[in-house]
Amino acid sequence: MPERTSKSSGGGTRASKARAGGTAASRADRAAERRAAIVQAAMDEFIARGFAATRLDDIARRAGVAKGTIYLHFKDKESMFEELIRTAILPFVSRLAAPPPPSGSVRDMVEVLAKMFLQEVAGTRRADLVRLIIAEGPRFPAIADFYYREVVSRGLAAMRGLIQLAIARGEIREPKLVQFPQLMIAPMMVAVIWKSLFEHHAPLDAEAMLHTHLDLIFGARRPT
Repeated sequence: MPERTSKSSGGGTRASKARAGGTAASRADRAAERRAAIVQAAMDEFIARGFAATRLDDIARRAGVAKGTIYLHFKDKESMFEELIRTAILPFVSRLAAPPPPSGSVRDMVEVLAKMFLQEVAGTRRADLVRLIIAEGPRFPAIADFYYREVVSRGLAAMRGLIQLAIARGEIREPKLVQFPQLMIAPMMVAVIWKSLFEHHAPLDAEAMLHTHLDLIFGARRPT
């Protein structure tokens, strides 16, 4: 009898641990869902109202949570905006910073990355975040500093590396371009700004503009 009681007790302990583990996992899942809902609501509010006018009360209402719940995930509005940049923009920058393939031209790689930007950023709501930083960054230098540190500086460093590689391979003849990697990404920024301000006046073929820009840098492609 004592042995049976001991085994039963052990089984009960294991079952209790399993239930506790399942409960902890469920809590973690619910917390992750609430965090994702808060981030999505923050994006909607920032885009609709701008950074300055957005209130945590509005974000909480849109996310369907109590205002206090926000503070379980974010310390303030600035940290929430930084999370948006990390989730919406940084993945693209990480791909830009990936090592170039050993074969293939640098121009081909730049074209692929630029088209990806046009499709995944310029043509989506992510572009609204970029425009928001351009519009309100001067009033909120901490946000501009974060964006420069996490996005712009990494993107420029990656582009400078590609330019240096293209010069070494003879694809680019002007060595001074390495001092100004901003020139390589200029069409992408033009596309973001143009589509928000002037698209209804004069629709822009951003991809055609990109090809023309790359012809100026690399030289026109030879007919195949």
